[in-house]
Amino acid sequence: MTTDTLEQQADQASLSEDGFEELASDTRQFVTFIADNEVFAVDMAPVQEIIRLPEVVRVPLAPPTLDGLANLRGKVLPIVSLRRLFGFAERVHDDSTRAVVIDVGQPLGFVVDQVSSVVEVNINQIEDVDAIRSTVDSDLLTGIINNVGGHSMIMVLDFEKLIHREFAQIAALAKTSNLAANMAIDTNSADSDEQDSDELQLVSFDVAGQEYAISIDDVQEIIQVPDTVVHVPHSAPHVLGLITLRSRLLPLVDLRRLFDLSDRDLDEKSRIVVLSLGGAEVGLAVDAVSEVLRVPKNLVDPMPVLLASEGNLADIAEICRLDDGKRLVSIVTARNLFDHSAIKEALNTVSDSYQDIDNNAELDDSVDDEEQVVVFHLGKEEFGVEINNVQEIVRVPDELIHVPKAPGSVEGVINLRGTVLPVIDLRARLGLEKLARTDRQRIMVFMIADVRTGFIVDHVAEVLKIPKSLIEPSPQLSSEQGRLLARMANMEKQKRMVQLIETAYLIDSDELSKISSGEWETV
Repeated sequence: MTTDTLEQQADQASLSEDGFEELASDTRQFVTFIADNEVFAVDMAPVQEIIRLPEVVRVPLAPPTLDGLANLRGKVLPIVSLRRLFGFAERVHDDSTRAVVIDVGQPLGFVVDQVSSVVEVNINQIEDVDAIRSTVDSDLLTGIINNVGGHSMIMVLDFEKLIHREFAQIAALAKTSNLAANMAIDTNSADSDEQDSDELQLVSFDVAGQEYAISIDDVQEIIQVPDTVVHVPHSAPHVLGLITLRSRLLPLVDLRRLFDLSDRDLDEKSRIVVLSLGGAEVGLAVDAVSEVLRVPKNLVDPMPVLLASEGNLADIAEICRLDDGKRLVSIVTARNLFDHSAIKEALNTVSDSYQDIDNNAELDDSVDDEEQVVVFHLGKEEFGVEINNVQEIVRVPDELIHVPKAPGSVEGVINLRGTVLPVIDLRARLGLEKLARTDRQRIMVFMIADVRTGFIVDHVAEVLKIPKSLIEPSPQLSSEQGRLLARMANMEKQKRMVQLIETAYLIDSDELSKISSGEWETV
């Protein structure tokens, strides 16, 4: 019997109308499989299907037996190593490796070396486990089948008991109400409103080796360059074309060309900054997005009058002085950009190509159906944080200042505009392997219970609007993971899973109390 035929047989058996009648009879169906040369069986009833081993997304703070999460036809499926559960030696997966999907309250995929067959067994053939010795804990077995399917002994596993013992958190957390619904965080405190009045929050980006910034209030999202850009005949040189962004057309303008700077093709570092004003939207192609800055207004000067009146420099209204004046960042205003003849022409291109793009009410209604998230990477995995929880994003300095009396979770501190900012390596917080410092790493600054704290991430990828329909509760694999990574965006069409972090749980109460006390701030 081939593996494909076996999988079809298992699928048909699990979906048959009379499956329960078979179970009630003297004959029962079992799926048999092999792990570390041991032969096991599982009752067909909880087996949903048998699949080839899928690609997985690694989950921090999950039990060590979890390989990761996979996307199975739009549903998130935890993939568990049966070898690791039983303490068997690790083995490289091959073409025979399969995942047996079993549902005893929550679907889980168990990785086995090979699926053998589907067998029918008379219940009188199932013997008690007390008389045998095995490398497998007999408490996890419901019986032994002898001399069936070409195997002298088959151990019948009790997956319900196995899951409850090895994944006790799943059972405990499943009894609670939807955790994700109770994770609301108040990010609009009076303190932040007070800070906003004295500071500008800007997204900075590079264009031809020069640094620019624009108010974060005008930035709808930041996305990677899509594979397809539709070029519009007879359009102006600065209009790169049209892209599709969640079923609507977006004009794409090259800032290099708009500012009469040297031309360059877009690459993997390029980003599109999506701006919105009065219902109109446009995408600005930039070389790279650098940081999210909070700049005190006393460090912002208006553009000198003589320069401001010069052609395209009218788009730049202000300049901020950072690093004691050594770093000058030109602030571009969205309103001036949208008044620019080049931007108007790009918007007209969309209007001519897509007549109903001006449906403002529909666009406004869609805002409530989306969540804006800052996406960053830790290794190959993608994580996200609601943009309202991100205070700013800054470069990692060459050296962090280590303070002897700082809490153990704090790797060091930096001086952020005259205030001490504790910095924690997010990899260490999530139990991941630490990496050497790189130029791509950034410090994401979060406000946690009125305490500003920075977390080092591998690199910040984009600001993304995710439809709420694609956000679902994460499988609850441990109490800590259930709190910190309670939700995930499952974007099946893009073959992406973004694990969403609840920043309120990044620091436990004891550590937060030590950090907020400020007694160790001696820098």
